[in-house]
Amino acid sequence: MRDDLSAAEFGEAPEGVPDEFAISLVPESAAAARDAVTELLTTQFCALVGAEMAADVVVADALLVTSELVINAVVHGGGVTGFAAELTGDGLRITVSDASPDLPAVETGGVGWVGGGYGWTLVCRLAERVAIDVGPRGKSITALVAMA
Repeated sequence: MRDDLSAAEFGEAPEGVPDEFAISLVPESAAAARDAVTELLTTQFCALVGAEMAADVVVADALLVTSELVINAVVHGGGVTGFAAELTGDGLRITVSDASPDLPAVETGGVGWVGGGYGWTLVCRLAERVAIDVGPRGKSITALVAMA
């Protein structure tokens, strides 16, 4: 996993892939984001490879990355300002935008630590690639989850 990429360096959707292979919304919760990704994967990914070939663990990883990015945006980033998920030739590309320019941090468990702080570590472990783009209105984090 590399986190020194910009989101522009992620693979594009294969040519001829219809728009229904992508979603763009601002979810009210991590559950709403997971529901949207589940719908995308159920109707598009599983339809592409056949339901019997779609590994449960791959879908679970995609949903966990989705949840962690959205929860981090809500808890640490001032709220979700944008969300997109798209199936590409490389996998599922998830982008979550929030209102804070602050970069994610890994909790070290030092004095005063009350638990938690594993979301960013999980995202980095489960994603093939992660990129952070910081702008004047906050940041966008893009994670690519391999679907094979």
